[in-house]
Amino acid sequence: MHDTEDMPVDVDFDEEEPSFSDPEDFEDDVDDEELLGDLLREKPQEADGIDSVVVVDNVPQVGPERLEKLKNVIHKIFSKFGKITNEFYPTVDGPEGLTKGYIFLEYGAPTQALEAVKNADGYKLDKQHTFRVNVFTDFDKYMSISDEWETPEKQPFKDFGNMRHWMEDPDCRDQYSVIYESGERTAIFNNDAKDPIVSEERARWTETYVRWSPKGTYLATFHQRGIALWGGEKFKQIQRFSHQGVSLIDFSPCERYVVTFSPLMDTKEDPQAIIIWDILTGQKKRGFHCESSAHWPIFKWSHDGKFFARMTQDTLSIYETPSMGLLDKKSLKISGIKDFSWSPGDNIIAFWVPEDKDIPARVTLMQLPSRQEIRVRNLFNVVDCKLHWQRQGDYLCVKVDRTPKGTQGVVTNFEIFRMREKQVPVDVVEMKGDPESKTAFAWEPNGSKFAVLHGESPRINASFYHVKNNGKIELIKMFDKQQANSIFWSPQGQFMVLAGLRSMNGALVGPYGRYLVTSVSWWSHKVHLTHTLTHTQGINSYCHVYLMGRSTK
Repeated sequence: MHDTEDMPVDVDFDEEEPSFSDPEDFEDDVDDEELLGDLLREKPQEADGIDSVVVVDNVPQVGPERLEKLKNVIHKIFSKFGKITNEFYPTVDGPEGLTKGYIFLEYGAPTQALEAVKNADGYKLDKQHTFRVNVFTDFDKYMSISDEWETPEKQPFKDFGNMRHWMEDPDCRDQYSVIYESGERTAIFNNDAKDPIVSEERARWTETYVRWSPKGTYLATFHQRGIALWGGEKFKQIQRFSHQGVSLIDFSPCERYVVTFSPLMDTKEDPQAIIIWDILTGQKKRGFHCESSAHWPIFKWSHDGKFFARMTQDTLSIYETPSMGLLDKKSLKISGIKDFSWSPGDNIIAFWVPEDKDIPARVTLMQLPSRQEIRVRNLFNVVDCKLHWQRQGDYLCVKVDRTPKGTQGVVTNFEIFRMREKQVPVDVVEMKGDPESKTAFAWEPNGSKFAVLHGESPRINASFYHVKNNGKIELIKMFDKQQANSIFWSPQGQFMVLAGLRSMNGALVGPYGRYLVTSVSWWSHKVHLTHTLTHTQGINSYCHVYLMGRSTK
């Protein structure tokens, strides 16, 4: 056989050219739809704009005197999703002229209408009015639904395996993740009594680092295009969230929501710097602007995930889930607010405000969602405050640094709020020290004891106190001359580590208190002799894992 692929084709131009014209009496019985159906379906259709219209139900019924105010409120809420080009508020026939409780809003584009439905449906305006939002074209869809019920098609179940499989480990081993080979490989280890056992290992599993969810159900990996969540015995991909340039994440304590931050995506019209996602459905719940990510996380969550809050200048904004709207539709105006913290056991928020002229500094405890102030404590000559909750929320310690009048030194008071007692009584432990001295505080995780580091380096003292039921705080032990600046309790409370940490060093305690991991990292350098330039070669790491007195490297 000869290869004729590249051979020229002979054409006889002397032949009579065929005619493709139809006879004069020819009748074409094939319509355009049959011949050009695919193309005709792509033909632009004349639009009447109804696909850009949304219907908002459960709107307050008001008279003419309050209509303008209602329109302003509605416009403020729904203009976030796009430009509103038209609006209609039907009214009831009669002398009062009340609105009917539903309205029509037309956007500049159908995509904006869909965004309004996705984000505003379920929006709680007040206690009596929760919006139900639909695209106007949905009415045709619902009208065409058959009266006869049909069994829904069964959706395939995605089996990700046992999401809490490590809880059934017969040897009760903890899991931890390690990134190595300059970030090229990521592994999950089971920390055995002898040598660590590899549970899963993958190349280029993440582009930067990994993050465990609070209860250990998910492992999050970072990628330029977003976040991926993995879980189960084989660490299958559970969910993914598209957020270009994502660099930071945070989980809600209940593991229902994840918050992502990207410095690349934010625009004035469409807030996407911070996005809150529903982990189970993968749905974007809400986007927020972000002026600065210097203090991450931006949002702090209540213990049960029902509320989250953020602080800006003179403002504390508290949001509720699952609507992601502001609680009671307004932020708290708190002049000079410096910091706030949620109770780990109750929906109580603590915040403090510095002194302002003749007004003393104060610490406030507020119950949510009622916003009732259950305790306010005034403080004088305050330099700084730190809020420390005991794990169950039974106690709150406010570490108060003061400069008493007529003195040059700093006095540190530990104000202990007894949260479970009537009117929340407060006990005080006082520490005197040098202005340059560092004082650390940490609660015992399960119980009513706390540890304090105080004094001047190198003579740092470690004191242990017990909050007793009789209203007294007892010093139970003190160790002097400790080279430490940080306190780490085991999560179960039996052991404690006093650590002297410097920059780039770290300490991590495992979730069950059986292992302690300490790590040291340092940069290695190579000098180029020709140009006498120092080039960073990478990070060297040295890690010890301690198991009840044993150590493995």
